[in-house]
Amino acid sequence: MSIPTGEPSQKWDSHGYAENARFVADLGMPVVDLLAPRPGERVLDLGCGDGALTEKLAAAGCAVVGADSSADLIRAARARNLDARLMNGEALDFDGEFDAVFSNAALHWMLQPDKVIEGVYRALKPGGRFVGEFGGAGNVLTIASALETALNRRGIDGKAANPWYFPTAEDYAAKLAAHGFRVRSAELIERPTPLPTGMAGWLATFAGAFLARVPVSEHGALLNEVLIEISPVLMKPDGTWYADYIRLRFAAEKPAV
Repeated sequence: MSIPTGEPSQKWDSHGYAENARFVADLGMPVVDLLAPRPGERVLDLGCGDGALTEKLAAAGCAVVGADSSADLIRAARARNLDARLMNGEALDFDGEFDAVFSNAALHWMLQPDKVIEGVYRALKPGGRFVGEFGGAGNVLTIASALETALNRRGIDGKAANPWYFPTAEDYAAKLAAHGFRVRSAELIERPTPLPTGMAGWLATFAGAFLARVPVSEHGALLNEVLIEISPVLMKPDGTWYADYIRLRFAAEKPAV
């Protein structure tokens, strides 16, 4: 579920993703339910990652195409016998061939949302729907602030290193409407999420854009600073780490005429 088209310093490893981020796909089933896939539909999974949810759509009887900008994750998706294509989400080249476009936990990596929405609109058949969930305003704010502060201490612009696009529901709905979509729903959902491999595993998987700004020899010290700063807020007394997730879930459709 990741398509980091705007931030080349964020690297993806399919094994690390499977170990540290499997919860991303597991928590994506409500978005599949919102999509309500029907047998025979042709669906694009935008930011398919390693194909865990793409596989669910295929099992529902859909003809699914997965797209992601990570070659390693695409290889993992193809290992599931899926039609998975290496593709930039900000430069989709499909034209009127999908009944639906689905996306989970990917759109916040695409820093040119207007290009994404234009491409999705073009890819859909008339009457097609665009359904997804991604990070919304305030998502992982505690974590991101600590990472930015750690870089600022080193004389590096932490905010400039931030690779994420987290809009409000109102702002994203307005973008969808501006590009011709009829917005059925758009809402922020606060969802503190337990991390099966702890905060260290989460940071190892998702904080690459921040770590890329400092030498490898400083990674350990920087991460330790972050863990110390956020532990009073995001670590429970029993030692369980949580990510301060706020998700933006939406559904829109391309007019039939």
